[in-house]
Amino acid sequence: MKKNKPSPQENLPGSEHGVIAELYRRFGADAIVYQPTVDGLPTAWVPRAQLPAVLRFLRDAPRPYAMLYDLHGVDERLRTHRDGLPAADFTVFYHLLSLERNSDVRIKVALSSDDLTLPTVTGIWPNANWYEREVWDLYGIGFSGHPNLQRIMMPRTWTGHPLRKDYPARATEFDPFSLDAAKQDLEQESLRFVPEEWGMSRSTAHSDFMFLNLGPNHPSAHGAFRIVLQLYGEEIHDCVPDIGYHHRGAEKMAERQSWHSFIPYTDRIDYLGGVMNNLPYVMAVEQLAGIRVPDRVKVIRVMLAEFFRITSHLLFLGTYIQDVGGMSPIFFIFTDRMKAYDVIEAITGGRMHPAWYRIGGVAHDLPNGWDRLVREFCDWMPKRLEEYEKAAMRNGILRSRTIGVAQYNTREAVEWGVTGAGLRATGLDYDLRKARPYSGYENFDFEVPLAHNGDAYDRAMVRLEEMRQSVRIIRQCLDNMPAGPYKADHPLTTPPPKERTLQHIETLINHFVSVSWGPVMPAGEACQMIEATKGINSYYLTSDAGTMSYRTRIRTPSFAHLQQIPSVIRGSLIADLIAYLASIDFVMADVDR
Repeated sequence: MKKNKPSPQENLPGSEHGVIAELYRRFGADAIVYQPTVDGLPTAWVPRAQLPAVLRFLRDAPRPYAMLYDLHGVDERLRTHRDGLPAADFTVFYHLLSLERNSDVRIKVALSSDDLTLPTVTGIWPNANWYEREVWDLYGIGFSGHPNLQRIMMPRTWTGHPLRKDYPARATEFDPFSLDAAKQDLEQESLRFVPEEWGMSRSTAHSDFMFLNLGPNHPSAHGAFRIVLQLYGEEIHDCVPDIGYHHRGAEKMAERQSWHSFIPYTDRIDYLGGVMNNLPYVMAVEQLAGIRVPDRVKVIRVMLAEFFRITSHLLFLGTYIQDVGGMSPIFFIFTDRMKAYDVIEAITGGRMHPAWYRIGGVAHDLPNGWDRLVREFCDWMPKRLEEYEKAAMRNGILRSRTIGVAQYNTREAVEWGVTGAGLRATGLDYDLRKARPYSGYENFDFEVPLAHNGDAYDRAMVRLEEMRQSVRIIRQCLDNMPAGPYKADHPLTTPPPKERTLQHIETLINHFVSVSWGPVMPAGEACQMIEATKGINSYYLTSDAGTMSYRTRIRTPSFAHLQQIPSVIRGSLIADLIAYLASIDFVMADVDR
């Protein structure tokens, strides 16, 4: 395969690309193709034959890239802006995260249509299992040696691979749907759980295992989530999480929406996170466009993001307490959420899904009286959090149901890709708002709550304290809100100020084109990670100099967290699984996308 690649020293500015230099030294300049990206994340293309060796080298380095943060693919066949990149019909990328270096590296492998196979890396990172299944499901790229390569998002009876560019993107491009009796029977039969397909036996020498189907319609499953338990008495011998019931093709939708019109779709990913979903998306687009937002925009975004962190954590806390047997707190917690939503609605005009952030700013400026509402909430909330801690978290029954239950350590969390409160509950101090400040978080004074046992109880206590810190951040936004515009003065933001469209013909033309057609983003790639409500969330955008994204990869924390379930819960009781599921704090739309 002919490669057009730079020399080892070319385009390697500064120490931030030290990992690329390490790869050059270890594998030679001929094996590595360095790709500059808009986001500055070190990116290297490697030959398929050397992929396992490269990934093991990075995982075992003195300051290792210990976490497989993401793994997915790209259909390159229609992409036109690929100057300097290896020839490829499809690409698989591996996004690795190093906690010691507080930096990432992106490894890419080029594939041709007539040979879509890679070696599995499940022997290097166990959490590669689901990611490789998803790439097979949506792109048809195989992984030799994978323990169980089958569909994960689409039904087993599905035909085709939906993220390929030649696969239809709209319902009107399909034939009308029909479901006769034979097809319905086939679909039902495909849902039957066959233990042997998952390497499970049906019995021991002396007794049979029982298989319990929990979900996909079960209150403790927190959504359309199915988990099949292999039981020896009441003990969980093994289990198989089954996802995809909530999959609706969010990444495919991004390929047919303009950069602006996709913003409301992001609200529906972690549907409890509100504008927290908008933030990584619009910041990634702003990287592509070269937009620098005003300080006022940064503070407004932080304030609303922390409001949604509180509303999400409140719902978590209420359902968590309910799942382990406490009923009363959830009613009080919903009252507090309504108070937060009243403030959110007064500012944005919406409640759960305001879709309020914009490329380059926010939809409109803060309304008159916003400060009074925010101050009242900040005065109200701390006392309520103290009551929840006293009434519920110090309750003897709750403590006995959760302390020491579903426990894992930092090493296990990292190898399964756990982020957010689940990681910090093991004692690791890693919060992107501190480690890699974005949107001005470096200007705020707050603490990162930690625990040390990594159990179901600690995960809840970390989130409870995070709400206190969110109130602290919101109060600083209130007291130090900068003056200035609520959007950047840039042609790719939308819409420009109304008074300018009535006075300047170029602004009017730009407004018309941006609204009717959509802005054209420069070609390039950019990834933006944030500390979302449930862990690290990111949008990895590829622009081919068009009005729509060429590829939108949405990496969500809940996907990784559910994959970890079997390794944590084996040997526990069914009641412990319920407490564990409650402590994860997941949303199935965040898992399935």
